[in-house]
Amino acid sequence: MHWSKPLRVHLSVLVVALLLCVAIPLIWMAFAQGRHAAILAGEKQMREMSLRVVDGYRNALAEGYEAASVASVFPQLLSPPPGELAAKQDYLLQVLRNAPNISTIYTGYPDGSYFQAIRIGDDPKLKAVLAAPYGARFAVRSITQDSGQESASSTIRFIDDHDRLIFERTRHDSQYDPRQRPWYRSVLRYGRAVSVGPYVTAVLKSSTITMAVPMRGNAQVIVGVDIHLEIVGRLLNSKAISSNARSFIIDNRKRLVVHSDPAIMARIIDTLTDSRRADQSELLKMDETIEPVIGRGSETLPLSEGLTRLNLERRTYLAEIAPIAFAELFQGSRLAIVVPLEDLLQQTNRLLIRNLLIASALVAAGVVASILLSRMISRSLYQLASEARKIGDLDLISTKTPHSLVAEINTLAGALSSAQRAVGQFALYVPREVVRRIVDPSGGAVVKASRQDVTVLFTDIRDFTTISEKHSPETVVEILSAYFECLNQVAERHGGTVVQYLGDSIFVMWNAPVADSRHVENCCRCALEMKAEIDGLNVENKKAGRPELLTRFGVHTGPAVVGSFGAISRKQYNAMGDTINVASRLEGLNKEFSTSILVSAPVHEIVKDSFSFRSIGLVTLKGRVGRIEVFELGAPGDESLY
Repeated sequence: MHWSKPLRVHLSVLVVALLLCVAIPLIWMAFAQGRHAAILAGEKQMREMSLRVVDGYRNALAEGYEAASVASVFPQLLSPPPGELAAKQDYLLQVLRNAPNISTIYTGYPDGSYFQAIRIGDDPKLKAVLAAPYGARFAVRSITQDSGQESASSTIRFIDDHDRLIFERTRHDSQYDPRQRPWYRSVLRYGRAVSVGPYVTAVLKSSTITMAVPMRGNAQVIVGVDIHLEIVGRLLNSKAISSNARSFIIDNRKRLVVHSDPAIMARIIDTLTDSRRADQSELLKMDETIEPVIGRGSETLPLSEGLTRLNLERRTYLAEIAPIAFAELFQGSRLAIVVPLEDLLQQTNRLLIRNLLIASALVAAGVVASILLSRMISRSLYQLASEARKIGDLDLISTKTPHSLVAEINTLAGALSSAQRAVGQFALYVPREVVRRIVDPSGGAVVKASRQDVTVLFTDIRDFTTISEKHSPETVVEILSAYFECLNQVAERHGGTVVQYLGDSIFVMWNAPVADSRHVENCCRCALEMKAEIDGLNVENKKAGRPELLTRFGVHTGPAVVGSFGAISRKQYNAMGDTINVASRLEGLNKEFSTSILVSAPVHEIVKDSFSFRSIGLVTLKGRVGRIEVFELGAPGDESLY
């Protein structure tokens, strides 16, 4: 005996359940959307801040890089001091005045000489280190090698805002050698512009990052510029996002370079300037003693760019990671902005509690209303349920639907009647075949056929009929699958479009549907690489006891009609014209001349300086009246063609 209750009971329970099923998801959706909106707003702020910081950082780096690059072509800097001191001084001071982010610019020479311009400004630390007199805004230091002496002479001149000399002093026992500094040695090692840092300068004792460039005309003369870490640190202000937000920059070894927290920034600078530490590189790595939000060890921070979530100390954080490399310098450096997720969701959590209270009251009212409503509609629903069962049983004989005082019941009855008729009609028909053409996202794949220049490549396997005869269909399919996959990958790498697979052959086209200004060259390179790949595939086939696939190629370039062809209900992307036929015939002509890749004269004329060719002469192609000149294609420098 089955348990059952009257319809009005089930309907009341159902309505209540529906109310709960609707209310709870709506509440959750409202909370989820609010949460999502809050996170999106936070992500937007983080992204905007990331863009602002990256732009500011790159602008600072660009200023230094451009200054060093321009200075590298200034001819007066090629000669070591004391040569052309006035010209050197005027130029470097002008650079400092025009580039406010640069703290110092200098030039190192292969004999150990050195010339440097320093921005003193109002920096008390620099004034103390240099013992600068009152009114000094710039300092110019030159180091010259004393003839016959192991030491060098160092002269420093203090300049005011009007380029007037305030004071000058000279020492004859300078031990500073620019050739031993990391920026000088790195440029000599790599022979190009480099970035170095963070590190502590030898004389000024300031934490800095350096960009150095070899001089044009003498690569052993190196120009460098310094940007102090304090300048970069001013960009990292993440308090607008959250009071607990943190932002910092790490280098390619995940060492902290700058940080938004002044205390941590001070620790970074103290670590760099601590001369008692033998290896500073390990002191800057992130660990739990610096700040829990950074995570336990440098491995916690993700390397992938963009937004990500971190779970640290049972808390969830949002992290925005952005690369800040500039002009191939500072590769691997990243900006990180980390915000506790709960800081972004405080207002959303308060709204959730309020919405739950309101929804509870509405659900209670809905329960009462559903009980009353269920009594009114239960009788009509019994009849509608009976009609619905008939449709489910495909009993499509039309019967009169019930009439009710409730308009919604009548609407449901009408919809049920329409569904009954629709199912009856659809049962008489077989669904039409789905169009199998895939249209690209831009909607431009279905195009009108038009005339244009293309380069065409046809391939064919020699004696494939014999191979098919000697092997099972399964083996042939397996061999062809690997073969076609190999050729398809090569064609894609060279920008070709595989138009058709024709048995054991393929038809590849360039310059359509995607324009390619070097379509002839790319096609030739593709043919050569296909031949090389097939040679490698044949080695594997031979080891596995499978037949070798000796492939012939035909290449031709010229006009063709390209686009969609076919019936109204079924079309295919294809190309037609004499150009296509010539390429196909050239492929077959390989058999007569025992060659692998044959190209036409138009192809040879366009790329004759890029590849090796052997002239076959004038030939007559099957089905064609005129004769054409044919060449065998080889890789550049291929002496086997001669």
